[in-house]
Parts: sequence; C-alpha cells; structure tokens
Amino acid sequence: MRTVEIIGYKRANLGKSESKRLRNEGQVPCVLYGGSEQVHFYAPAIQFRDIVYTPEPAFVKLNIEGYEVEAILQDSQFHPVSEVMLHADFLQLFKGKQIKMDIPVKTTGTSPGVANGGALTIKKPKLSVQALPKDMPDHIAVDISELKLGKSTKVGELPKGDYTILNSPLVTIASVAIPRALRGKSAEELEAEEAEAAE
Repeated sequence: MRTVEIIGYKRANLGKSESKRLRNEGQVPCVLYGGSEQVHFYAPAIQFRDIVYTPEPAFVKLNIEGYEVEAILQDSQFHPVSEVMLHADFLQLFKGKQIKMDIPVKTTGTSPGVANGGALTIKKPKLSVQALPKDMPDHIAVDISELKLGKSTKVGELPKGDYTILNSPLVTIASVAIPRALRGKSAEELEAEEAEAAE
C-alpha cells in the first residue's frame, strides 16, 4: 500500500480559540492515538489532499518535529458548508497489531449480464477490512465474469485472504440490473440470450 508523508508541528495550546486560529491559517488540528500517550499537533491542510480526496487507501508517515511514526487516518471532520477540514485523528501502527480500514472494491472480468444489456451497479464501493498492516490490501478484487442478468455478488462469495472482511457475508457488493426491454422474460429466455451474446 502507498504511503503519504505528513509533516506536523506540536501544539502548545489546545483551546478552541487556538484551534480556530490554526484553521484560519490553513492548518488542521490533529491528534495521534494508539501510542503510550496522545500527541496533539497540527499540519497544513494541503498535505491531506493525497489522503482525503482520493478513494485509494494509504498509510501515513507522520513526522512531528522529528518524531516519526507510521499511522493511518482514523477519522476526519469537515465544515458542513465550506467543507474545510476541521480536525483529523490518526492511529499509530504497530507491526503485530491488527487495524481496520475501509478498502475500495475493484471489479475484474466481464459480466455476461452487462454484455447482454444489463447495468452493473456497485452497491458497496468500499468494504471494512481488518488485518495486520503488512497484510492490508490496496483493494478487494471482485470477479464479475459469472455475473448474469438479475444476479449479484455477495461478501460471503469472495475468496479468503490474509485479512478479515467485517461486513456481513449477506451484503451485496455488485449486481446486474435487468434492462426494461428484457423485464418480464423468463430466466430461461434471459439465459438463452446471454448464451447468444457470449457466442
């Protein structure tokens, strides 16, 4: 998994007025959890661009005035109107300790249902995954090559990996909707049309 570096600076004052001043200067107040003690710091908002505004997950290399740790962005808060980043929580990583992250889904293969006019819908673009940092995947591959019209792929059907997917096995990840022109046809007719499209 990719790593993004964030350079931060320790906070001397933790009051609301100080937090407001930092935000007005384009800084984001932050807290690092998970270690022997919490570390309060701030970092320029522009540094969060490669973590927050992308679907790709990332580890974070924090450098707080020379104090370097590996972490993940655990939580972030934004202003409801301006969407300015208000606060960030980081969780420190340790080699033998499992973590939880939201990992994006990526489809592989070609769905016969889509080839026959159906529309592929990704119902769950991200899955909650628990793993050791070294085993955390960049993405979860979902094979749709057997996905026919009106069918779906569920979490429980995914192959096992060196990680645990925390979502219910019954949760639908992807499905192929039957187009209006084909609604009302029997399953046998749809399968015959799919077979023709495959040929």
